Amino acid sequence: MSALADLRKTIAALRAPGGCPWDQEQTHASLTRCLIDEVSELLDTIDRHDLPHMREELGDVLMQVVFHAQLAEEAGQFDLEAVAAEANEKLVRRHPHVFGTGDKIGTAEDVIVKWEQIKAQEKKNGPAQSGVFKDLPPRLPALMFAETVWKQIQKKNLPAAGAVDVAQVQALGAQLDAATLGKMLFELTAAARVNGLDPEGALRLHATQVMRDVEARLPAAAAT
Repeated sequence: MSALADLRKTIAALRAPGGCPWDQEQTHASLTRCLIDEVSELLDTIDRHDLPHMREELGDVLMQVVFHAQLAEEAGQFDLEAVAAEANEKLVRRHPHVFGTGDKIGTAEDVIVKWEQIKAQEKKNGPAQSGVFKDLPPRLPALMFAETVWKQIQKKNLPAAGAVDVAQVQALGAQLDAATLGKMLFELTAAARVNGLDPEGALRLHATQVMRDVEARLPAAAAT
């Protein structure tokens, strides 16, 4: 039996009658904080280039994936094999230059363009797309959320003037490197803490307002 099969068997046993009371009580919703925590710990090992510890944290993230698949399997919805099969099929489908008859692609940038083209043609799962901005996960960290909003503004050449001080963004960008950016973000976060403010919430609210302001500047047909 493979180690992955052993892990599936262990989690199933924890969930089964006579197993662990805590594990038996868990739901997809109750495990969300655990998943966030485990991914955060994995990111920490990546930032520190701590490869031995990274192996452990990858295992903790994998444990969460297997746990969620076990819950779905118990409900007769899907199992881990279906999760892996769908992920594999997606990778093959979105890399025709490797697995299909598509033309070879020379650069990573070209691969991203092709990936987005194929993704746009696929059947959408989840809520229907609304508005001009790409629907973003509601639990996306605020920094990633704000970065993606700006990326969409640039990619689609959306009218950001008035919603964003574009000249200031460009001027700041010309002065930044990774160290300076880290220092500025830390000092802003610390200052927010000193003043009793929530930097995560403030950035999320502002990025959301930027989206609304930009969409309000679009013709009605373009915003739907």
